[in-house]
Amino acid sequence: MGRLSGRSAVITGAASGIGRAAAKLFAAEGANMVVADRAEAVEETAEAIRAAGGKAVAVTGDAGDDAFVKSLVDRAIADHGGLDVFWANAGISGGFTPLAEQTADYWAEVLRVNLIGPFLAVKHASAAMIPNGKGAIICTASVAGIRSGAGGPAYSASKAGVISLVKTACNELYGTGIRINAIAPGLIETGMTKPIFDGARARGNEDRIGQLNPTTRYGHPEEIAAAGLFLASDEASYVNGQTLAVDGGLSTSHPVVRRKR
Repeated sequence: MGRLSGRSAVITGAASGIGRAAAKLFAAEGANMVVADRAEAVEETAEAIRAAGGKAVAVTGDAGDDAFVKSLVDRAIADHGGLDVFWANAGISGGFTPLAEQTADYWAEVLRVNLIGPFLAVKHASAAMIPNGKGAIICTASVAGIRSGAGGPAYSASKAGVISLVKTACNELYGTGIRINAIAPGLIETGMTKPIFDGARARGNEDRIGQLNPTTRYGHPEEIAAAGLFLASDEASYVNGQTLAVDGGLSTSHPVVRRKR
């Protein structure tokens, strides 16, 4: 019996990185999966789960779109008989555009995907969970949302919003039996961080990636997935409204190398 045996789970941003690792782990622990991403490679995630003996359906679409997010909840109910876990993991970095060159439209898109997307997940997932008196919602935040030094302004603001959303939604869902928590990853090798890793490797500096955190290394998607499994499981039955930093200790100080103007 796995920790999520017989449960139904949705994970967005599941075509690669943290989302794919989480989907495969949740399925291995017994969950019936709906995996979503705007990239068609999300079908590869579902195929891997099915090949391992699990149950999964893949759906492509925009995790910042109201109707699409609701459709994921509906699909979980139709295919798997209900919804027990929703992990709002999809996000975008927004790149490295200097602050002075950023526009309102640029900010709006980052916030739409990174913050409004999780809000929609909370809204629609909780509506399906409330009648059952239980459920777990997880949102992917970032150490960039905790303090400066780990991301650009728009990305950091969006992830700070996710941390606040988890706190406020936790209280909005008072007495429903639904738990909502966030994970704040540090530097993890994913598609989003690929330019950082590619640049370091091109310079021959791969061994220095992650040197600023006390664990002195970067993280892996599977390590974030394991934290998500804990929050989704009954082992976290008394954990609610929290943000769990999984960052090798980076957020204890957020040391940065200052750039000259």
